[in-house]
Amino acid sequence: MDQVTFKGSSVKIKGTLPAVGTKAPDFKLTAGDLSTKQLADFLGKRVILNIFPSIDTGTCAASVRAFNQKASSLDNTTVVCISRDLPFAQGRFCAAEGIENVVVLSEYKDSSFSDAYGVKFIDGPLEGLLSRAVVVLNENNEIIYTEQVSEVTEEPNYDAALAVL
Repeated sequence: MDQVTFKGSSVKIKGTLPAVGTKAPDFKLTAGDLSTKQLADFLGKRVILNIFPSIDTGTCAASVRAFNQKASSLDNTTVVCISRDLPFAQGRFCAAEGIENVVVLSEYKDSSFSDAYGVKFIDGPLEGLLSRAVVVLNENNEIIYTEQVSEVTEEPNYDAALAVL
């Protein structure tokens, strides 16, 4: 079990991020058209998994905007933004913000992602939502970088995540 803080108070996460050097666990997430997306859908591309509690918060929205901007200059790389928000809310946010360079996926139907990646809050005010983390995969779906952000209200280290690519 991992632990982070939310506004300075300790909160627990069920599990830990998968280790660098291991194969990324498979998952089922829901796209805006309600289709199911799996890890295999991204095989052959480098993938940045931008994981966060809710697109309706300032820090989460900032991370989607930042990765959207940075993704436009990355070769053979897909940024996948993942939360438990409904796909409709994710879509409205992206449309309003002009977000076009990332894929947004929801875990609202199936918890296989948070179970495999160890990112679900199990206590505190955000219980049931996903913690803020970044996982970077190479073209073979091997994990080459992870960051579990220690304070939920802070943004991830974008430069470190991009540097491994």
